[in-house]
Amino acid sequence: MNNPIGNLNKIFDSRIRLGVMSILLVNDQIDFNSLKQLLQLTDGNLASHITNLEENGFIKVHKGFVGRKTNTTYSITKAGEKAFKEHLDGLENMIKGIK
Repeated sequence: MNNPIGNLNKIFDSRIRLGVMSILLVNDQIDFNSLKQLLQLTDGNLASHITNLEENGFIKVHKGFVGRKTNTTYSITKAGEKAFKEHLDGLENMIKGIK
């Protein structure tokens, strides 16, 4: 019998990282405050998960300015998109395979 969780990516076990990736999959990019508001998180909590996703090459961080204020936006990388879609496929196959 195949391991039903064998195709799942451990990095996406966290509901926060799952949420970040889901949002980035359907948006070209999103800024930190919008992401924080959508997921209802604190700055520090979101930042630690963003760092994890960035270190694994799944998201790209873009830093810039809007007027005099810093503006940080995020986008999903090709590797991130591939890994996340494989994770979603693994979840779907796991659900379909359980009787």
